[in-house]
Amino acid sequence: MRRIRRQRWLCLGIFALALIFGGCSLDAAPTTGSGTPGLQITVNGPTGTTTTAPAGNVTTPPTTSANDTSVPLEVLALITILSLAPSLIMMLTGFTRILIVLSFLRSGLGAQQVPPNQVIVGLALFLTVFVMAPTWQQINATALTPYSQGKISQQVALDRAQVPLRAFMFRQTREKDLSLFVYLAKMPAPRTQADVPTYVLIPAFILSEIKTAFQMGFLILLPFIVIDLVVSTSLMSVGMMMLSPTIVSLPFKLLLFVLVDGWGLVVRSLVLSFH
Repeated sequence: MRRIRRQRWLCLGIFALALIFGGCSLDAAPTTGSGTPGLQITVNGPTGTTTTAPAGNVTTPPTTSANDTSVPLEVLALITILSLAPSLIMMLTGFTRILIVLSFLRSGLGAQQVPPNQVIVGLALFLTVFVMAPTWQQINATALTPYSQGKISQQVALDRAQVPLRAFMFRQTREKDLSLFVYLAKMPAPRTQADVPTYVLIPAFILSEIKTAFQMGFLILLPFIVIDLVVSTSLMSVGMMMLSPTIVSLPFKLLLFVLVDGWGLVVRSLVLSFH
């Protein structure tokens, strides 16, 4: 009995959802000559017209126009772009460099998960927004605003949006890294920046960002290594070899970092490192 009741409730629920979201409505038709009331099903078409047919008859579904077909494709494209947005933010902006440098800073301090990963990623994200603000403003002025006003097509908007972003990536990319990927792509040597395809520029830009981040990480870790060496040598000289040097050096690292305004210096160096 319970199973039968569940099936009945399930059928009623599906029928109710079909009425709500499908745009269908049931109308009582005039009674027939035999005294049995008829049933009419009204279906709202895509253009606002309605088609009414008596129950039991199969009607031909309304034709779908080209505009109605393109709407699901546009929604699918939008969902795809949104799913790729995190990767685009990480790879096509300065997020990679900032995050790697901040990770080197935390490892140099020797603090366990301090600051936490959420704080490091959040700081890197907002520093990326700060660094990329001029580029995004240019993209908004030349591509997004005219496209939203209907002045240019989607393809023209995409072409215009690439120009400021490519200019930013070219300024951060080393010629050696760019030449490497041009050679790997087996393409002729480009004469101008416009001759470099985007699929060649992006990996060269990412490689240059990683190299720059490692160079900055080395300069950040150098003073912390000196403190670790001094502490470890001092502990060995007094015979306290069983005590971990990192436990003793951590307060001195934090004291030095606070006294020299380490966060301000690191953030300033990060922002000024972008050309």
